[in-house]
Amino acid sequence: MPVKDLTIEEFKVLIQETVTETLEALLSDPDKNKQLRPEVVQELIDSVHRTQLGEPGIPAEEVAEKLSLNW
Repeated sequence: MPVKDLTIEEFKVLIQETVTETLEALLSDPDKNKQLRPEVVQELIDSVHRTQLGEPGIPAEEVAEKLSLNW
């Protein structure tokens, strides 16, 4: 049905549905329902363990520099 044939109420509903779909697409998690590889899981566990032992991590400034980010 062409937009020109919609009632004001139908047009409002169409806009609401479009906005809702757009927001859901923009705010959805693209990694939802995906599994981490076992080696990534182990690295995360090791990282938490090192932190609990008080070992220092890599400073954010160093990471930013390695990635050529403006920090």
